[in-house]
Amino acid sequence: MGIQKAVIVFALLLFSTPAFSEIPLICLAKNIYFESRNQPWIGKIAVAQVTMNRVRHEKFPNNVCDVVKQQKNKICQFSWYCDGLSDTPKEKEYWKESVVIAIDTLTGDIPDVTEGSLWYHTTTILPWWHYAYEQRVIIQDHVFYGPRRD
Repeated sequence: MGIQKAVIVFALLLFSTPAFSEIPLICLAKNIYFESRNQPWIGKIAVAQVTMNRVRHEKFPNNVCDVVKQQKNKICQFSWYCDGLSDTPKEKEYWKESVVIAIDTLTGDIPDVTEGSLWYHTTTILPWWHYAYEQRVIIQDHVFYGPRRD
């Protein structure tokens, strides 16, 4: 890890307070942490890239924090945001890894392993909406989807 990244990670570990919660890096890192901290590195990357693919897509908000916090019909797009539990990362190693992945994703240092996916779900469920989209990749126990390519 470069010195610049190390300084950023250190600062975020020290100053992860509500005042910093609207910074895109924090929003993306929290989404990675809460959606995929139990996943391998590639799974965390995939969650980050789905978030960023949504930011770039015209049907979603155009900034990271709004994408992460987006609700549709009073249902959160990312379940951790509305689960009623604390949104403060507790496991420091997973949090540090999430911050590093968020930095790498925001700076464009990692290619999109999801092939442009905008949605995903765990393999333990089969949501009603999956028929409307094209399955792109399976990573660990998550299936990723993008708009149909006609």
